[in-house]
Amino acid sequence: MTAGPDFSFERAALARGLACVAGTDEVGRGPLCGPVVAAAVRLDPARIPVGLNDSKKLTAARREALCAEIRAVAEVSVGAADVAEIDRLNILHASHLAMCRAVAGLPRRPDHVLVDGNRIPPGLGIGAEAVVKGDARSLSIAAASIVAKVWRDRIMVDLAQQHPGYGWERNAGYPTRDHLEALRNLGVTPHHRRSFKPVHNILCQVKSISS
Repeated sequence: MTAGPDFSFERAALARGLACVAGTDEVGRGPLCGPVVAAAVRLDPARIPVGLNDSKKLTAARREALCAEIRAVAEVSVGAADVAEIDRLNILHASHLAMCRAVAGLPRRPDHVLVDGNRIPPGLGIGAEAVVKGDARSLSIAAASIVAKVWRDRIMVDLAQQHPGYGWERNAGYPTRDHLEALRNLGVTPHHRRSFKPVHNILCQVKSISS
């Protein structure tokens, strides 16, 4: 059985005299629609919720419960980059922008940020450390992954009510079979990422037919 995330990255930073340590993670790089959402979380070492883990390893109900616990005992901020920014910047840079916004929104400016992945967002303006698979290794990053996932899923449920038929309340905008079929049958919405290949291809087909 694989061990879950722990507080070792945070403790190492605190031991170096970095008093305010936060973790950040993003959700939504792969979907064909909707924003990319990031969260930043600074945990209180004395009040860490039990059961924090990579959000992908938790049920939706467990994520919702943990998100409420995290928000009750930790410093939390959420940032996003919208579809227009994703199409203009590309998804990697938009993800980094969302992370920077999340970190900037924390009540206190961190001394050090643990970033999920292998790259530190440019423009973060704070000492940072990239942690590969950080949501499975760092409790702060795991907490951020949970908050970001819950936040984005709620956005997609709201958008699903505005644009029924795509199954966003189930697939969160990822390119599942039902989403792709709906995209072909119902067309492209304003919330679809036009720079993503499946969406771009459908737009090209429509343009070709109409010309």
